[in-house]
Amino acid sequence: MSPRMSADERRDQVVRAAVAEFAVRGLEGTSTGDIAKRVGVSQPYLFRLFPTKRDLFIAAVNHGATQVRDVFTKAAEGKYGHAALAAMGEAYQDLLLADRQVLNMQLQQFAACHDPDVQAAVRDAMQTLWQHMENLSGAPVGVRVDFLAKGMLCNVLAAMGRDSGEDPAWQPILNVLRDDTTETADTAEALDAEAAKAGSAEARPGSPAEPGYASYVEKAFTT
Repeated sequence: MSPRMSADERRDQVVRAAVAEFAVRGLEGTSTGDIAKRVGVSQPYLFRLFPTKRDLFIAAVNHGATQVRDVFTKAAEGKYGHAALAAMGEAYQDLLLADRQVLNMQLQQFAACHDPDVQAAVRDAMQTLWQHMENLSGAPVGVRVDFLAKGMLCNVLAAMGRDSGEDPAWQPILNVLRDDTTETADTAEALDAEAAKAGSAEARPGSPAEPGYASYVEKAFTT
């Protein structure tokens, strides 16, 4: 017989099951019955942990945000500036490639922002992530905006996928993203060293040193 779960362990299990369901059918299309069935608990027990389906959806949103923050923290350890962002971006791509639910849940949470409570939770999660990026990298706001914007663009492209082979509609965009990511982590560290010598945290214009976004999108297209 397996050991009895604590309330916190069961709660975490329910949230993970909710992510799996919400990532496919969203807030409106998912039933609490499906989530309870996936976990192996009754709906009354589910509602003891989360009084409403909205509460459970918000817990799923926060679970995803915590995953991303943890990945960023680990990737940026011992790094700063451009080097930290480059490592964070690569680790984020690995996360999405390893677990499609992370990407799908992000898309579903934005779609559910018609609900004021969900909207507030998603906004808070994104603002917390933005602040975490600043704390870890210390990069100027313009560099972080570019980093986040290109990452979100790639999320959308990866979600849409392509019919087969090389997609002529999207290939020019992928080419631009690839051109923007030719600098390696070593180059990023060199840029940060140059900035430190100059006594400035500002990046050299035209040298953002983003991670390999195009590579992530192309891999996601084929999975």
